[in-house]
Amino acid sequence: MGQTLSDIAQHLQSSDKRVQLIYAFNSTGKTRLLREFKELVAPRIEDENAEPSRLKILYYSTFTEDLFYWDKDPANQNNPRLKIQPNDFTDWILKAQGQDQNIITSFQRYAGNALTPKFDTEFTEVTFFIARGNSERSGDLKISKGEESLFIWSIFHALLEQVNDTLSIAEPSDRDTDEFDQLEYVFIDDPVSSLDENNLIELAVELALLVNKGIQSSLNFIITTHNPLFYNVLHNELGLSKKGKKEGCYLLELHEDGTFSLNVEHGDSNRNFSYHLYLKQTLERAIADQQVQRYHFTLLRNLYEKTASFLGYPKWQDLLPDDRQTYLKRIIQFTSHSTLSNEAVAQPSLQEQQTVKVLLENLLQNYSYWPGESRND
Repeated sequence: MGQTLSDIAQHLQSSDKRVQLIYAFNSTGKTRLLREFKELVAPRIEDENAEPSRLKILYYSTFTEDLFYWDKDPANQNNPRLKIQPNDFTDWILKAQGQDQNIITSFQRYAGNALTPKFDTEFTEVTFFIARGNSERSGDLKISKGEESLFIWSIFHALLEQVNDTLSIAEPSDRDTDEFDQLEYVFIDDPVSSLDENNLIELAVELALLVNKGIQSSLNFIITTHNPLFYNVLHNELGLSKKGKKEGCYLLELHEDGTFSLNVEHGDSNRNFSYHLYLKQTLERAIADQQVQRYHFTLLRNLYEKTASFLGYPKWQDLLPDDRQTYLKRIIQFTSHSTLSNEAVAQPSLQEQQTVKVLLENLLQNYSYWPGESRND
């Protein structure tokens, strides 16, 4: 018999796991689960003197992103501005906590130092321009949807950094603020909408660093996603495969009768959610679009490892073509862990991009265990 989302929220709250990572296909109920959990931890009280929920729980979701929207006034089309819906959350971060400069720094880690946000004095809107390395700058720009998502995430990222820095001071009386003294939970729902794989990996690695620091201060994290790659990187960066942690990984499922189940999943998404099919499709798309990047070598090796494990080969290298040494050397060169940590590397050459195509074709043509159908995420 299935459960309600309220039942699942209570299960998550009662868990002794500091990190709980949940995979769910789209339209399953991740965002509704967040609302149920928030109401459980910090029930809404219709009293202007009631303490805000943020004292006990911080959360990021599509509702956070909805607080930002582009000015659609035709008179301002030559001066694009990202408007900020004034509310308790944005006012607290930008005005009370003064996080604007930290937000800019966080955003530029993803987007590069040239693309620069500028808040207005009242923190009601943001403009973006390209700094040219001297006193010159571009006019105001409307950034891409992916860059917009990164900017909004950077606001939450800067806040989490402040929380971690504050709570790392053991004695509450020595802290600059008491705003975080009662904080128990951080709930993050799918912060990777509109991101390409490269930025998604970078965000996942950065988030894992924040989580690992936060749990040292007794914070509890719940992270939900529909993206297999995001789940996989987080699972590995957080070390959730280690003994005693695996029970914090779940698959949230919606049943036909409207009830839900939260199933424990052992292992990362290489072993769940048809992840190998996702990798295959990602690589095929990159090859077709001639957009092979360095991190695609990491995904290719991941796919070889998955296939070798499934077919019983002791080493993934055993699946390489006959002239395996050449390919082996080439793959290893591009699959170091540092590529997940935003290390600056050159664009792959045309020959190197061709290697990805050749090795993927080798896998598909010679090791055809692929299921005919995959579950749609």
